Amino acid sequence: MNHSVLLSIGKKIREIRVSKKIKLVDVAKQAEISKGLLSQVENGRTIPSLPVLLQIIKVLGIDYSVFFEGIDTPSSSPYILKRKEDYTHFEKEDAIGFNYFSILSESISNVAIQLNILELEPNAKREKVITDGYTYLYIIQGQIEYYLDEEMMELHEGDSLFFNGQIPHVPKNNTDSTAKILVLYMLSPDKN
Repeated sequence: MNHSVLLSIGKKIREIRVSKKIKLVDVAKQAEISKGLLSQVENGRTIPSLPVLLQIIKVLGIDYSVFFEGIDTPSSSPYILKRKEDYTHFEKEDAIGFNYFSILSESISNVAIQLNILELEPNAKREKVITDGYTYLYIIQGQIEYYLDEEMMELHEGDSLFFNGQIPHVPKNNTDSTAKILVLYMLSPDKN
């Protein structure tokens, strides 16, 4: 299955779980996976194995064929054009002031690529997270503090940062204006 399709599946899992008012911890427990793994799947930070995916869908009480309806399949076009108005806003972890906009989710060889714009509001808050794969950041506008484990780096417009997503990380915006960041995730399939 194409990785870009799998990335959209995480979003669909979250939408169904939230619409059914089921807690993440309850789905994880019934699916016999960790709460952290389910959170990473929902937030596009990891790609589940097929058995894990099927178990999650089963726990959500959705027929497999119904679940996969509407999941986009890759285009045969030699290019991808996405207009600004087509960027889709989405939420990741419980966070305040983190506004993600999906630009592109594609698969190249055995790596899933997610390209997003993150608008980080002043005083935005979130816990540190980990991502299966690598992360590249480019500061389009503003300045932020970026924490990799216990190290803090001040990043300004035009700066970039590349790192292993397994290092706990979080950006902070202690300024009075919104920062805009290009975020590229390069994810490998989960080995569950």
